[in-house]
Amino acid sequence: MDQISDNIPIEVMHLFRPLEESLINLLESLSTSDWIKPTIAGQWLVKDVAAHLLDGNIKALSMQRDRYFGEQSPSEPGYQGLVEWLNQLNANWIKAAKRISPEVLLLLHKSTGIQACDYFESLDPWEEAIFPVDWAGESKSYNWMHMAREFSEKWHHQQQIRDATGREGIMTRELFIPFINTYFMALPHTFRNVAAKPGTNVRVIIPGELGGDWFMTKKEEGWLLTDEVPTSSESSVEVPPEISWKLFSKNLRPSDIIEQVRISGDTDLGTKVLEMVSVMA
Repeated sequence: MDQISDNIPIEVMHLFRPLEESLINLLESLSTSDWIKPTIAGQWLVKDVAAHLLDGNIKALSMQRDRYFGEQSPSEPGYQGLVEWLNQLNANWIKAAKRISPEVLLLLHKSTGIQACDYFESLDPWEEAIFPVDWAGESKSYNWMHMAREFSEKWHHQQQIRDATGREGIMTRELFIPFINTYFMALPHTFRNVAAKPGTNVRVIIPGELGGDWFMTKKEEGWLLTDEVPTSSESSVEVPPEISWKLFSKNLRPSDIIEQVRISGDTDLGTKVLEMVSVMA
């Protein structure tokens, strides 16, 4: 993995404010026609994605900071049941947000975004998080992972808007590396049922100045990400950075991009990497 702190595995607390500022600048720059452009996020238009980001701020402040749960999740729903419940919550919010003008949406972002940044920066990274990061297979998470998840959500939805409106992206090394490091936390969970002999290594490459190399090794107890560079890898997968964020957030599926990635060695292991999903989906 690349640029991981010795103390906090993925450190993002200092990045929420610059990411929030870039979002406000982006939303202020949108024309009337930009707000209704389609995005890679299914049926959501640019305005819907912006509304979803606002919902993220409101939920962080209401549920996490204030411990107010107006919507209770079903008891023991299982992963798929939880995904369906969250999808319905998101759909309900997007439908209600149709009546909010872009101007009011921007006003609400300016108010809640600052407070959300304050809240995330106040957290002790080593305290238990209010919610586990389910897509990484965690039944309990620390706040550093919870904040990394929140950062990755904010990053990839903002990037969806930029992608849809032809704006310059936030594909900078400062912001992209913490984002993609967070996404790769789902890789061992993706491989949890993949049988291999201990010592089997899988390498994932994001080429170019934005990327790096990520390694995963099969141990007796399961698959683990490692900072150690193995002498060889049974499978190597190269995914361009501009595809990686779309693929691992399930905006694209492996069949959509198979001609644009490069798999060397064991193709079954390499293809499994492409199935990683680092969002609740």
